[in-house]
Order: sequence, then structure tokens, then C-alpha cells
Amino acid sequence: MRFISRPIHAVLDYLSGIAMLVSPWVLNFADVTFARNVIVVSGVVVIIMSLITNYEGGISKKIAMSTHLWGDLFLGIFLAASPWLFLFNEETYIPHLAFGLLSIVASLLTVNTSLVKRHIPVDFVYKR
Repeated sequence: MRFISRPIHAVLDYLSGIAMLVSPWVLNFADVTFARNVIVVSGVVVIIMSLITNYEGGISKKIAMSTHLWGDLFLGIFLAASPWLFLFNEETYIPHLAFGLLSIVASLLTVNTSLVKRHIPVDFVYKR
């Protein structure tokens, strides 16, 4: 059952993206290069994907919400597994696991259709 609304998902996207960007310095793992780079790049990806998604929080509206949710799911799986994939789990793993699980849960519980009729329909090839 999907119960997270698209506007709430947009807020979660931007807040989690910003939190990912600052977490290496706030949580003191900036000296672990792979850990820092993985989470900062993931934060940038989340923010860019949010900006170009056809939903209430998007500006450019180039990709469909269902595509965005699939991206969230795969990014979450990658983030949650990254400490063990890149072997920095001995230094830090909780931020990556937490943001990864948040992304997975949000992708699975967010409504992917809009209740607002003014959204632009998005095809995979977008022409204006």
C-alpha cells in the first residue's frame, strides 16, 4: 500500500539530498574517501533527479515519477550495500545504510500517480 504523497516525497528528496551532501562532515567520516565520495555523489544525484522529475517538486519535469521511483530504489540498494562493496564498512556504514534504507522505503511507499491534472505527461522521448 502506497501512502506517501508525491509532495511529501519531494520534500523527502530535497532534505535527504542535502543531508547526504553534508553528512560526511557532520558525522565525521569525511576522511574516509570512498565513504565521503559515495554519499556526496548520491546526494547530488538525488537533488538533480528531483529537479528533473515530473512531480510537485520538479522544475524541469523531464522524467516520469515512476522512473524517479525506480531510480530511488536502485540508488537505495547501492547506498545500503556500498560500505561492503567498497570495503569501508570498518570505518563507517550507518549513514549509508540509513540513507539507503530510507530511499528504498520511500520508493516503495510513494504514490506514483498525480492527483493534480496540470502535470505534463512525460514520454521517454520528450519533445516540446
